Amino acid sequence: MKLATYEYQGQVSVGLVREDGIARVEGVPDMLTLIEQGVPPAVSARKVIPLSQVKLLAPIPRPRKNIFALGRNYADHAKESAGARGEQVSPPVVFTKAPTTVNAPFGDIVVDPDVSVQVDWEVELAVIISRRARKVSQRDALKFVFGYTVLNDVTARDLQNRTSQFFVGKSIDGYCPMGPWLVTADEIPDPQNLDLTCRVNGIVKQHGNTRDMLYSIAFMIEDLSRLMTLEPGDILTTGTPAGVGFARKPPEFLKPGDVLESEIAKIGALKNRIVSG
Repeated sequence: MKLATYEYQGQVSVGLVREDGIARVEGVPDMLTLIEQGVPPAVSARKVIPLSQVKLLAPIPRPRKNIFALGRNYADHAKESAGARGEQVSPPVVFTKAPTTVNAPFGDIVVDPDVSVQVDWEVELAVIISRRARKVSQRDALKFVFGYTVLNDVTARDLQNRTSQFFVGKSIDGYCPMGPWLVTADEIPDPQNLDLTCRVNGIVKQHGNTRDMLYSIAFMIEDLSRLMTLEPGDILTTGTPAGVGFARKPPEFLKPGDVLESEIAKIGALKNRIVSG
C-alpha cells in the first residue's frame, strides 16, 4: 500500500493513497505512530479526497533522529567523485543529515548564495525501519523494513568539502525532499532492482539501478544494527548513482528557477523548484 502524510483544510493527516484519491487513516496522529503500531491501518470509508485537493508532505515530516546516509555506495559515483577530487576511489561511508533537512515532495528548495554556491543533486532510495533492530543478520534484515520512499540528498558541495565531515554540507534546512509517499515493503519484494532517475529542467542527469549498490540494504541494516539500535521510523538512505553536478565537466549546480525531479520505479517522483533565499 501507499501511505502519505498530507494537509487538507488546515489539518495534517495520514492517508492511504488509492486510484481515486486519498483516504484518511483513522486513529493515528502521524506516520511514526502508524509505523510503531505495526498493524494494518483502519481507513475512513466516508470520504476519499482527490490528490489534486491536498498538499502532500514528506511521509515523515520530522524524523525523531538524524537520517542515516550511505555515501559513495554506487561504484560509478564513487569513481566520478574520486576523479573530480583527484583522489583514489574510497569505500562507502556513513554520515547523517539533520531532521530539519526534510522537505515536502513538491516543496521549494531555497538556494542562498550567502550559504552555498555549489548546491548539487543526489537521487536516492530511502528505507524506513519498522521495528526495533539490534544485531540483525543480513538474512533477516528486510523483515525490519516498513517501506520505501524517494529522497534527494541535496548537498552544498562547498560546505561538504570544507572539512572531513559531511554533516554541515548535507544538513541545510530543506535539503532533503522526500516522498511523495511511503510504499510498504510487501509491494517491493526486491528493493535491489529499482531504476532511479534524476532530471534537472527535464534533462536526465542521473540514471541507475539499485542492483548496482556496493553495500545492499540488508548489509546496511546488519552493519548499523551491530553498532546501534535502529528504531521504528528511522530513515536510511542508500547512496546515489553517477551523474552528480560537481563531477561534471564543467561542474553544474542548481540555481534559482531550476526544477529538480527525482524518480524511482514502483514508488513515485518528487518535483522541487529551486528558489532564491
